[in-house]
Amino acid sequence: MASLHPTVSGHIVAIGGAEDKTSELIILRRVFELAPKDSDEVAIIATASSIPEQLLPSYEAVFTRLGASQVHALDIQDRQQAADANNVRLIQRSGVIFFTGGDQLRLTNVFGGSATLRAIRERLKAGAVVAGTSAGAAAMPSTMIYNGAAADALRKGAVNMSFGLGFVRGVIIDSHFLERGRFTRLMEVGASNPEQLGIGIGEDAAVIIHPNRILETIGPGHVIIIDSRDLASSNIAELAMGEPVAVENMILHAMVSGHGYDIDARRYLVADDLDAILAERQAQ
Repeated sequence: MASLHPTVSGHIVAIGGAEDKTSELIILRRVFELAPKDSDEVAIIATASSIPEQLLPSYEAVFTRLGASQVHALDIQDRQQAADANNVRLIQRSGVIFFTGGDQLRLTNVFGGSATLRAIRERLKAGAVVAGTSAGAAAMPSTMIYNGAAADALRKGAVNMSFGLGFVRGVIIDSHFLERGRFTRLMEVGASNPEQLGIGIGEDAAVIIHPNRILETIGPGHVIIIDSRDLASSNIAELAMGEPVAVENMILHAMVSGHGYDIDARRYLVADDLDAILAERQAQ
């Protein structure tokens, strides 16, 4: 699916969940550092969460500690609030827009087609950071996973997918990936649509998606890439719903902090290669 906004100047940061919010703040510090130099306000969106009153203060404290001049806690709970002009104005002022965890279907239901979502996309195009953790990360692509048991998901139809928020095309993001054993979820997705690159993000790990569609891994956890583009064969098209899926030549990479991946070229980047590509872009 082609992106609605294929050209952006800003960065996307997808976090696997359970990121450090009290100690060194490795991931959240990097999120804040990526913001445009002239825009140090932060908008926190807790729509996905059932406990926004608990989450919003903790993220307000983190970004205040990191140097934000203002932190806007946007407790948007319905489509009327997503259309509210004041919420749109606060997004337009923010250099970081951050989605908390929770239920990603709430994000697409509340924000889909809204003025606030259009404002977020415009801010991303203009250079702002759009970041999210857990459900907030899973909802970022044009297509998202919203359900599927981890224990035995390599069966036809075991993973439920829907349209996401549309910030990045050609990838599927899954969070809490290693801790909840979600490998078979992305394998089922790859078998059904080999063009989609699977990105499984562990807890306290994240990927930065740079404007040139280069991934950079940050944080102490792992990021798993599942690449099905050169899949040799699969039986998924011939199966009845619920039957086990066979796949041949699905490629898996395990990335750690400082390593990267070229989404379009499907190429793993060791630290030196990643640094060279990012330095070249900064020099342009």
